[in-house]
Amino acid sequence: MVSSLGKGISAAALGALLQARGYKVRLRKLDPYLNVDPGTMNPNQHGEVFVTDDGAETDLDLGHYERFTGVNATKHDNITAGKIYQQVISNERKGIYLGKTVQVIPHVTNAIIENMLNLVSKEDFLIVEVGGTVGDIESLPFLESIRQLRNTLSNKRTLFIHCTLIPYLSVTDELKTKPTQHSVKELREIGIQPDILICRCEKSISLEDKKKISLFCNLNKKNIIQALNVNSIYEIPSLFFKQKLDDRVLECLRISNSKLPNLKNWINIIEKQKSLNKSINVGIVGKYIELKDAYKSLVEALIHSGIAKSTKININWIDASDLVKLKKKILNLNGIIVPGGFGTRAIQGKMYSIKYARENHIPFLGICFGMQLAVIDIAKNLLKIKNASSSEFNKNKSKNVIGLLTEWFKDGKSQKRDKNFDYGGTMRLGTYSCKIKKKSMAYKIYLKNVVRERHRHRYEMNIKYERAFQEVGLEISGKSPDGKLPEIIELKNHPWFLGVQFHPELLSRPLNPHPIFNSFIKACIKNK
Repeated sequence: MVSSLGKGISAAALGALLQARGYKVRLRKLDPYLNVDPGTMNPNQHGEVFVTDDGAETDLDLGHYERFTGVNATKHDNITAGKIYQQVISNERKGIYLGKTVQVIPHVTNAIIENMLNLVSKEDFLIVEVGGTVGDIESLPFLESIRQLRNTLSNKRTLFIHCTLIPYLSVTDELKTKPTQHSVKELREIGIQPDILICRCEKSISLEDKKKISLFCNLNKKNIIQALNVNSIYEIPSLFFKQKLDDRVLECLRISNSKLPNLKNWINIIEKQKSLNKSINVGIVGKYIELKDAYKSLVEALIHSGIAKSTKININWIDASDLVKLKKKILNLNGIIVPGGFGTRAIQGKMYSIKYARENHIPFLGICFGMQLAVIDIAKNLLKIKNASSSEFNKNKSKNVIGLLTEWFKDGKSQKRDKNFDYGGTMRLGTYSCKIKKKSMAYKIYLKNVVRERHRHRYEMNIKYERAFQEVGLEISGKSPDGKLPEIIELKNHPWFLGVQFHPELLSRPLNPHPIFNSFIKACIKNK
């Protein structure tokens, strides 16, 4: 009905409930924008880019799907209008449509349905989130597709859930149901009758209001689910369970299942969150802080490890582009994180933060670009390479300790890129193996010789400087299996200083926090 209502979290929570009943689920996202994927979109506009194991750049909602269900998403689970139109136009150019006039119906809608059902066979439930809002012109082909899908599969195998807003007017102290009535009316005009409503609201919906919604929206009042504001998104599976959302779904689909979901793990998380007995201040120094969703997985990873360590994480958002304010905000932190990013803007503020953490023995975690800048800081200040830099923003190759990668190996196969590829040039995406050096801090964190982590970057630390860095205390403790690509760096004469070329936040789960964040939080607690 409107954006940012929590469709993704609602879908993920429903997936967790069905999973807890013993069903196998998969979640997919339909995005109506014309970008092929969000990889080239500004994080301040769209939020973070979530990367899957197989290297797809996807919508951040796929992160919610993974965190709630533990099912790893794939490139097939984020379907954009850009991908669909690209596929249809490619088919037309190849003559696949045999000279027919190519139209939105049936060609585009058929492609959407084909992609929705692609490689789905072993799952009991496929939960598909339709992005955008009812009435958007770009959403119409997607809504038409799900209408057609119901005709094909019947209402015994399909179910429509509509997320709406019930606004509260404080002046009159009442909830207003009219926007929901209009939204459902618009859906019904295009042939979609919602079976269940998930209503986002600040206050509980009265029985009278439920009766009104039921009458005007043509559905049973027991199928009106309240999505009240909660302190933690991990309360939502329990919130929906109390209102029998999973029961309503099974009932609508004529499925009998007497097994109640086991929500013990989710209840434990909620109880732990309510009884955190410590707190720390962690600074995230970035350039996309106008929209907190730009670092969504990072925030959730900190929360996961905070719960595991019974610690409340107070996140201090620090704008790396405002050096004056940064210098004040950075003073009373227990730990500092410089996350990933691209381009030259705000480098000075990030470099200052890294140097401050290094010199003042504050726990520091550099992720992707944050690791690269840490390498540059140490090269400049400890190795005394005055003009040390990265080829991302410096053309003097002889002084670059970070360089553009054009060839690497993945699963035994050579991967090659160059600057003439689509925007992004060399982009190392997806899950890669990393060999951990024994007797290193990284080994103590993982307790493994080899780990697999997700990447999203196009520049790498130059391995030829390894010996020089070792002499000033910087150890490359994790490398690609062939030993050519540095993956993890750590500073020996520092209580906790770690840089990783990958994005560990993408693999953190509330029920299984990432070991790097567990270790970082532990170091921050010691530094309090």
